[in-house]
Amino acid sequence: MSVSNTSFFSGMAEVGKNVNFVTRDFDPRPSLSRRLVGVIDEGTSTISFSIYTTPEFKEIASHQLSIPMISVKPGWYEQDAMDIINKIYRCVEIVMEMLTSLGYKTEDLVTIGVTNQRETTVMWDLITGKPLYNAIVWSDIRTSTTVDQILANIPGRNLNYFKDKCGLPISPYFPALKIRWLIDNVPAVQKAFKEKRCKAGTIDSWIMWNLSKGGLHITDVTNASRTLLMDIVTLQWDCTLLKAFSIGPEMLPEIRSSSEIYGIVTDERTSLLGIKISGILGNQQASLLGQMCIKPGQAKNSYRSGCFLLCNTGHKPVISCHGLLTTVAYQLGPNNPATYALEGAVAVAGHALEWLEDQVRILPRAEDAEKYASAVPTTGDVYFVPAFTGLYAPYWRKYARGLIIGLTQFTNKYHIVRAALESVCFQTRDILEIMYKESEQKIDRLHADGQLSKNNLLMQLQADTVGIPVLRSQLFDCTRFGVAMCAAQAHGIELCRFDPDRKAYSNVFYDTFMPTSTEEERKHRYGKWKRAVERSFDWA
Repeated sequence: MSVSNTSFFSGMAEVGKNVNFVTRDFDPRPSLSRRLVGVIDEGTSTISFSIYTTPEFKEIASHQLSIPMISVKPGWYEQDAMDIINKIYRCVEIVMEMLTSLGYKTEDLVTIGVTNQRETTVMWDLITGKPLYNAIVWSDIRTSTTVDQILANIPGRNLNYFKDKCGLPISPYFPALKIRWLIDNVPAVQKAFKEKRCKAGTIDSWIMWNLSKGGLHITDVTNASRTLLMDIVTLQWDCTLLKAFSIGPEMLPEIRSSSEIYGIVTDERTSLLGIKISGILGNQQASLLGQMCIKPGQAKNSYRSGCFLLCNTGHKPVISCHGLLTTVAYQLGPNNPATYALEGAVAVAGHALEWLEDQVRILPRAEDAEKYASAVPTTGDVYFVPAFTGLYAPYWRKYARGLIIGLTQFTNKYHIVRAALESVCFQTRDILEIMYKESEQKIDRLHADGQLSKNNLLMQLQADTVGIPVLRSQLFDCTRFGVAMCAAQAHGIELCRFDPDRKAYSNVFYDTFMPTSTEEERKHRYGKWKRAVERSFDWA
């Protein structure tokens, strides 16, 4: 039964729009607190370093740089792993200079945390510390053939064969496939693998290796839970999974909790030298924590180049039967239980607007999407399914491809841009419906963040599509706050006390968008979206 027929979407019809903007003035004066926490935020397209005061978590300095994407073939996405490290260090130097000008000392920075784009995979040489190949980005689909090779040895070629063990389907998305592809296809990796000097990890591991000059080869439970190699209950690498992908445990990092003192920075290339490292979270889990979605049933969506929706399910992993991922949300210390989440990932959200700008050239800038979409009252019955690299949750159709359907002689560029925005909302509803069914929790509001959430029309369309209030965090990007809090509360650091029962945190403000659509309108439009999605299946 569709969730639209349950209390999740019902009862919200015809509620007036209520956008409540809270204005906060930036206070440039140094905080009374001299104990600071830093955050390395390595995203898909940008890298930043930020510094926060504690315990109020006011951001006092930040610098950001972009990371170029390398696409050598259609559907192949890579990044220069050394460029990532160099730009992290460049951001650090600029921010540390800002810190001095604000009246602080380097010694005031007590610890740092790391948050990162997940699934993006690096393999490097144990001896030289240099990458053996470019980092393969999470959205890359070159491993589709590797998936087929793995499935040939799986009973019934069942994509979900390992799901009860690791919470994930066998998909090109995950690092196990990327590591296998690199070993099978890159001579430098093959040679290092045979000589047992090959290391592998997600971006957090690569950052930690560099910060510690090879002294720390670690990851945290949130990133490890995204590899297809970790047992979701024991929180350790699983022998059955390692064997299935022919990956030796010696090349993989040690799995640690999300919040503990891992060590100190020992790389002389950075002025962070000697500073403790005490927090690691995958970026979407950091956002969940930063949105204060800390109780079962609380859900958030991050609107970026991709779209990531997580729902807290408490201390028990819920294995999805309908295409969602089971993931570790966070583990705040090695002696504390893990908190789990259900997740649905939309590969193309902001990317659709970038495509309209760069490839189709009907948007001058992706930032103009709200203005263009507002020029028409509806999409004119046009639907846009942006399955450029297949469809992720809840469909998992790797051979789906994008389509724009419903065109007439009256269709113009404004209708198409509006349809692109609506596609983000429909894909979010696809995931919310399954989350409501499987988590057995009442999801009565949706927390929103990410740069794309600045688009007011998108937020209103989202509320109208799902029929529940959308609460947009005024932080826009909650990942930094989430990992800052994670690092600051670690045992031995204790710059703050994380209290799940606290009703609100002083720096969390929201804009609220209430649904204005009727149940009938939502049902009609969503039905046509589902028809459009079905037409995109198996095109490739």
